[in-house]
Amino acid sequence: MAVSFQQPPERILVRGVNWLGDAVMTTPALIRLREKFPDARITLLTPEKLRDLYLHHPAVNETIGVAVGEGLLTVSDKLRSGNFDLAVLFPNSPRSALEVYFAGIPRRVGYARPWRNLFLTHQVPSRSGHVPMRKRTPGEIRRLIVQPRASVSQNLPATAHHVHEYLHLVSALGANPEPVPPALYMPPNEVLRTAWSLPQSAATDYLIGLNPGAEYGPAKRWPLERFAQVANELYGKISCQFLIFGGTGDVSLAEQLVTLLPIPAGKGHVVSLAGKTSLRDLMAGLKLCDVLLTNDTGPMHLAAALGTPVVVPFGSTSPELTGPGLPGDPQHRLLKSNAVCSPCFLRECPIDFRCMKGITVERVVSAVIQATAGGE
Repeated sequence: MAVSFQQPPERILVRGVNWLGDAVMTTPALIRLREKFPDARITLLTPEKLRDLYLHHPAVNETIGVAVGEGLLTVSDKLRSGNFDLAVLFPNSPRSALEVYFAGIPRRVGYARPWRNLFLTHQVPSRSGHVPMRKRTPGEIRRLIVQPRASVSQNLPATAHHVHEYLHLVSALGANPEPVPPALYMPPNEVLRTAWSLPQSAATDYLIGLNPGAEYGPAKRWPLERFAQVANELYGKISCQFLIFGGTGDVSLAEQLVTLLPIPAGKGHVVSLAGKTSLRDLMAGLKLCDVLLTNDTGPMHLAAALGTPVVVPFGSTSPELTGPGLPGDPQHRLLKSNAVCSPCFLRECPIDFRCMKGITVERVVSAVIQATAGGE
């Protein structure tokens, strides 16, 4: 359902999504929304933990944070004073529709979904290119191993990527649906401040990021010892030092990785930032890196949106659907094995983790070196 306007909206509320990687993937739609309504004041309603993601973003005038546990009516009261004339809902949840309904926003646009259509004034049908991320059952995985068939990710068009979900939604408002790369913004002074806070060491040619965690679950994690093997081989091949990234739940994992690295200690060649960074500090650290070796997780999307090449072993998930940047971006290296059960979209592997174990250290080392050389 296309939304028509007698006059362009002046105050637009965008209801943001709740996960870091998904939030990065909404930025192309925000950019297109800004192009369509250049004079509108665009406010983003976002979880408080993601609020700093949008600092300095040219598509957003201001943000309103939602704290953990903050009630529906409290959020609606916040919105009511904004006098918004249009709300655009990126999440598909009933709550997101109720928030703007109780806030009295006169036009409320979101995807048509049961239990919330009554609270939307414009229900946008699912797009024709939508590909669901259906979890395979353990039984289905075992049958696939015996009788392989085509993977769900084979021969998918570029329009299957999740950025098109949000672009299609804003296209109902007349915005351009053609994709632009996800983009975030870090002023040079923020990057320099983080650089000066790192331990100083002998000059090297490359700063390589390592992000061995994945919040969703172990099925997304390439084995930790292989991260260590890659770092050791790179240290022997090129002039480099390493930054280890991770959230508070990854501190132990990062500490294990440090102990597995046979790189001389005390020279500043390995620095762990796991559990020590704010969101902006994390972004600055990723921006500093020449390449990031990472699992499929939020920092992967952050790095790509900040212009840092990423090397990513994919197993349980699909780069065709939720890979970093836009499909086909030559600066990134997205690696898969030939496991017939991949992608399964499960948190834990019910068999032998063949999707990740099939991605060798040699392939990853080669991919990182290619990325540092700009694909030469």
